[in-house]
Amino acid sequence: MTDSPHPRATDKRRRLAAAAARVLHEQGVERTTIADIAHAADIPVGNVYYYFKTKDDLVRAALTEHTTHLAELTRRLDQLPDPRQRLKALVDAWVAQRHTTARHGCPTGTLAVELDKRQDTTLDQDVAHTLRQLLDWAEHQFRTLGLADPHDLALTLLSHYQGMSLLTNALRDPDITTRQGARLTHWIDTLAPADQTP
Repeated sequence: MTDSPHPRATDKRRRLAAAAARVLHEQGVERTTIADIAHAADIPVGNVYYYFKTKDDLVRAALTEHTTHLAELTRRLDQLPDPRQRLKALVDAWVAQRHTTARHGCPTGTLAVELDKRQDTTLDQDVAHTLRQLLDWAEHQFRTLGLADPHDLALTLLSHYQGMSLLTNALRDPDITTRQGARLTHWIDTLAPADQTP
């Protein structure tokens, strides 16, 4: 007996979802075809429709991949003993991706901008779900530190990241992320609960 009735089918679906996440990040939704994703997954184009009926279904699968990767990252960060360390490690993870960001931007942020312009789907709400997941995680870290307005602090953190990602991509300059990441790390270090402020 096997763990799954269709292990090959599950593997192909996962390969297609992973390929969709990668190709959509590199090329954008409008420039990407189902054939592009099939080629990246090394699966015949005709077979794609067995797993995903439309390109929008592949976009949803890509968003699920992003959400899964984010959940895996935050789980790893949660192993660190201190919320301040976790937040700084998140910034370090962003900086580590600076060369990919310079070429293609933030995977979720670029999708959010592109999908917002489409009026015929709810895909923009799916992107918002992924962004909220990160916001909620960051808010929890700031709250655990005993800081006032943890939600606003999380918004500041994510806004700074999206801004530096946009400029890093637009100017093709990974050093922007390096410098702004250092500023974010310093900012996190300076935050203190009101009763501990000198």
